[in-house]
Order: sequence, then structure tokens, then C-alpha cells
Amino acid sequence: MTDIQHDYASVNGVRLHYAHAGKGPLILFLHGFPEFWYCWKHQLEDLGRDHHAVAPDLRGFNLSDRPAEVKQYKARILIEDVRALAAQFGQEKFVLVAHDWGGAVAWGYAMAHAHTLSKLVIVNSPHPVPFARELAHNPAQAAASQYMNLLRSDKAERVLSENNYARLVKMTLEGWGRGGAVEPAEKAAYIEAWSQPGALTGSLNYYRASPLYPPIGDDPGAKALRLDPANFMVRVPTLVVWGMRDQALLPGNLEGLAACVPDLRIERLPDASHWVMHEQPERLNQLIREFIRA
Repeated sequence: MTDIQHDYASVNGVRLHYAHAGKGPLILFLHGFPEFWYCWKHQLEDLGRDHHAVAPDLRGFNLSDRPAEVKQYKARILIEDVRALAAQFGQEKFVLVAHDWGGAVAWGYAMAHAHTLSKLVIVNSPHPVPFARELAHNPAQAAASQYMNLLRSDKAERVLSENNYARLVKMTLEGWGRGGAVEPAEKAAYIEAWSQPGALTGSLNYYRASPLYPPIGDDPGAKALRLDPANFMVRVPTLVVWGMRDQALLPGNLEGLAACVPDLRIERLPDASHWVMHEQPERLNQLIREFIRA
């Protein structure tokens, strides 16, 4: 097992904590909501055998700085965090792997800084053009995404922290579909991360800062957007891994994706949900390795 080490980097006005393992070509992992670096531990251990595998806590999460203002979570700022962090490792190009909100940042990063990437791997995270379309015109996706409006609301912190973060535990550790009881140490690690002062607000601000959300009341949400695919092209060899049992992000988000990502491979996992790296870590590691060797 590769040893996982911990460090900090000061980038873009914040201090980011990151876990890392191994030496060699850089491969950077970005987590989603409501996770932190720990969700990539299986990938750090495996890919760290022949890469420098790095998994930061994104701004707002766990041990990284947690700005309180929503404006500090705009896409351009999150993208610059990634650029500045990757630059600290001094490699001309790197592999970027990302899930959920980390994937949203990674899509934007690949659009802005394609020349710095050798490969992009996205796990259950929709590209903004198909996602905007699905939110606006697919009633099933709009219904599946209604939780986003709760997470954008003023009551989100109270609701999610009640009963020792019971709702977050249910949606993550108890929803991973691995079977068996939740490991007490794993549960404790997540609750500790969520309990960091300001971390819950920081993580929720990703939802509050984004224009991509389902319609609610008189607010049209994504229906108000007019996204030109030509402005959202990803010109990096890209692997999209999709757990087909994802109940929040439906497979319709894969339709038409190739129009925005010309060099695209899609790997559908019929027995996985949104939480692929928890449910099928060995399979994900294999897919990543095969793709970056190609």
C-alpha cells in the first residue's frame, strides 16, 4: 500500500490542504459534494505506485480555507485554484480526474487550460451544455435535481447538520450500495470533515454560486440560460465513467456530449450509482490506467 502524505499549498488567495502519494507523472483528483480528499484514497494508493497522485480538499471543504462569501465560489475562481495548485508541481502536463462538483470544475478547467492536460477523466459529472438542456427540458432530470434548490436555500445548513449530519450520512455512506454496515472510522472521518467551522457553508456555496439549477417557482433556473456549445468545447482526450444507477444525475446527460467533447470515450457501469469510486474502486482504477496508457 502506498503511503499517503499531507501538505498545504497557498494558491489564489487561499490555503489548500492536499493528500498525495508516490512519485512520477502528476495525476490530480478533484472530489465533489459532500466529500473531501478521502474519497480518492483507493486511487491514491493504486495510482501512487507509479504517479504523483494528488487529491486536494477543494476550497470550502474540510481542511482547506473556507471563505464564507458565495462570490468566492464562482467557476473562474475554482478553476484558478486548480491551475495554481497544479503549477506548483512543476510538470508541463498532467492527468485530471474528477467527480461530481469536482467534475464541474474539471470541465471548466479543461475548456480554459486544455494545453496543460494530457487526459481528462470525469466520473458522474455532467458537462454544462447537456446538463443545462436536461434541467430545462427533461422533467425527470428537473425532478431528480430538486434537492439542489434545498441546498441553495438559507435553511440548508440547519437541515443537513441535524441529528449529527444524518441526511449527509444517508446520502453518502449509507447510499454507496456496497452492502454491509458503515465502517465507524469512515463515518467519523466524514462527520469530522463536515464539522470543520464554515465547511458546510463553503460546500453549499458551490450550489449557490452556480446558474445551473432546476426551475423553482417563478425562478426559471437553467431555463434562462442560452449556452452556445461552441463556447464550451473540451479539446482534451476525455474518458467519462458513468454509474448508470445515479438517481440525481440521469443518463440523459450523456446524450449529445460528443458535440462538445470530440475526443470522447464513455464507459457506462450498469451496477454502479453516483458513488463509483466507493462502490467499484478497482474497476475505476483499471479504467483510469487503461485510458492514460492509451
